[in-house]
Amino acid sequence: MTYLIIRLATLGNVAMTVPIIASVSRRYPNDRFVVASKKNLEAMFATMPNVEFREVDNHLDWKGVVRLWKSLRDEVDAVIDLQDVLRTRVLDVLMRWSGKHVTRVHYGRIRKHMITFWGIGKDHPLPTEFERYRDTFARAGLTSDESFVSLAVKTTTAKCVKETFGEKKGHWIGLAPFAKSKSNMLPYRVTKDIIEQLTKDEQTRVFLFGAGNIECEMLRLWASVFPRTISVAGRLKLEEELELMRMLDVMICMDSANQHLSSLVGLRAISVWCATHPMIGFGGWKQRSEDTIQRRDLRCRPCTCHGTNHCRYRNYACRQIEAETIVKQI
Repeated sequence: MTYLIIRLATLGNVAMTVPIIASVSRRYPNDRFVVASKKNLEAMFATMPNVEFREVDNHLDWKGVVRLWKSLRDEVDAVIDLQDVLRTRVLDVLMRWSGKHVTRVHYGRIRKHMITFWGIGKDHPLPTEFERYRDTFARAGLTSDESFVSLAVKTTTAKCVKETFGEKKGHWIGLAPFAKSKSNMLPYRVTKDIIEQLTKDEQTRVFLFGAGNIECEMLRLWASVFPRTISVAGRLKLEEELELMRMLDVMICMDSANQHLSSLVGLRAISVWCATHPMIGFGGWKQRSEDTIQRRDLRCRPCTCHGTNHCRYRNYACRQIEAETIVKQI
């Protein structure tokens, strides 16, 4: 059979599907899986022999939905919708009209809203996104396990990365200090303190990860100020970033995509959670709970699932985490 798996965005959420898709594709080698997702994410699925990637515009309009339906209706036998938004629901309906079996993820949005907006149910952690994806595949008749450890090494890419950054000596530490929302980021002062403390050790190199023009420019500035600090923001393709992460000793990141990218190569990630909280279900695959840094004394957390640019108390107390706390964990 041929299965269409839909997960359009975001980078972190697409990365969270990889351990489950890898497990399912390995257990069903005679089936074919077509992953429809945003462009430039093919590297996460390239090493899976029976998984095919189809690039889809992240801002899929209604005409795009119809085009996608027409291009795939005769090619697939079943649909697994891991996005569950209005556009994909329309696609699901069209696929059902074409006689395809459709399975849709259950995100529990009502419970998440009750926790983040009303503060109801904070004592009961929600299922992880991995559990939700696994349940969706199970309802489609596909079982999975937790055997995924790391993506296969892309030898050619790994060789290019090694040639670019040289032989590894001492400790290589990754730092991804940014996120899409202010509530998910540490203050710039704290981030600079972390870099300054880490680079005091002459055996340590710090690699700065990020995306976006403003982020790239700021990371380049920090790299020019601090010794043994390299900004790779905007310089590498996704497959190259993954191979570089494979060479690191640890990744320091926010509750962001880099936490999940680290998990794909078996890299230990020290994740910092500000307004969000792991109990909502967005923790990294097989990451350690003791590597989660957060303000556990704030009753207002979590106030969001994916981050926000405002604070109801206007003090962003959840971001008040000192650099020493993170460096000590390293």
